[in-house]
Amino acid sequence: MAAVHPPLLCHYSRRGVLALAGGRRTVLAVLLRCTARLLKLLGDRSGVIVDADPRGDDWYANVFSIERRKCLLLVHADTLFPILDADVRVAQLNDLGFYAARLVVDALASEGLAGTALGPTDPSAVRVARTASRSMLGHMNEMTFEAQHLVAYDGGLQHADLDAVNRRLRRGLHGRGGDYVVPLELAAARSA
Repeated sequence: MAAVHPPLLCHYSRRGVLALAGGRRTVLAVLLRCTARLLKLLGDRSGVIVDADPRGDDWYANVFSIERRKCLLLVHADTLFPILDADVRVAQLNDLGFYAARLVVDALASEGLAGTALGPTDPSAVRVARTASRSMLGHMNEMTFEAQHLVAYDGGLQHADLDAVNRRLRRGLHGRGGDYVVPLELAAARSA
């Protein structure tokens, strides 16, 4: 199994962040912490569910409905950087690692950030785990509500500009640790 905790020495490659662990190179695991609803939808496709301590580089994932269509919300644990994808088909979730990595790289690029700004993006290194933070679930519920409102305000999914909805979600204020933070600003600070 890939290393669970980030090591002290690491460098970048085409396949994501590589770590020097015990003198050998290993690809760091990307933990995708799925809600119970998403795990139920994935069923056997989720593979082995990893039991690991929460880290700042974890991604949280939830599935919800807008106008009876499945939507996927990914949120980075450390920065609260959200990624919303609408009209998700169950077939797209067959290779969850590839699907999530593509969404992350595309979202970061749309904001002018490097694909690895929020950690490794190697699809083969994605491991599924259960959610580990009620605080993160609260942030995700808030973002879900906001996304549903923004889509309804635009006249529904058929008329909504999903890129604009994502931009609004990434620039919204979120309370965290007694301060208000903007996910895009935190993501940009990490990549600098």
